[in-house]
Amino acid sequence: MQNVFMISDMHFGHQNIMKYENRPFANVDEMDSTIINNWNNTVKKDDKVFILGDVSFYNKEKTTEIIKKLNGYKFLILGNHDNARSINWWKETGFDEVIKYSIIYNEFYILSHEPVYLNENMPYANIHGHIHHLKYDSKQFFNVSVECINYTPINFEDIKKTILE
Repeated sequence: MQNVFMISDMHFGHQNIMKYENRPFANVDEMDSTIINNWNNTVKKDDKVFILGDVSFYNKEKTTEIIKKLNGYKFLILGNHDNARSINWWKETGFDEVIKYSIIYNEFYILSHEPVYLNENMPYANIHGHIHHLKYDSKQFFNVSVECINYTPINFEDIKKTILE
């Protein structure tokens, strides 16, 4: 059975993110390898993964090396740190699909990099990244920044259970 996973804000190769977000790694190599190992221990080859932005600070060659190692069919919704590179650049690194803007998934979930303003009367939930440590009490938002999901892609079914409880 094919599963769907979500994750954002890996920031591969970003030395300063460890300090800015108090990531528990000794260095970038440890951070990168932990995220890659967690990913591949969770996601199988035939699974789908939505990456909600801020992938890599490496050059094209190193980014390609990492993306090719990651299991699954990979959808990228560009984040603020990804926009300087073209959609084709990201596809050439190994993403199966690259999307510049937020999308509506399963007619109810808005997938975006940054949180999308939703008033309480809107019939949607927003799954996003960008705000690294923020967890919500609201059922309208779910943050998949790696710091919020233990540096491991989270199964969409688990997100749905949390939102719909």
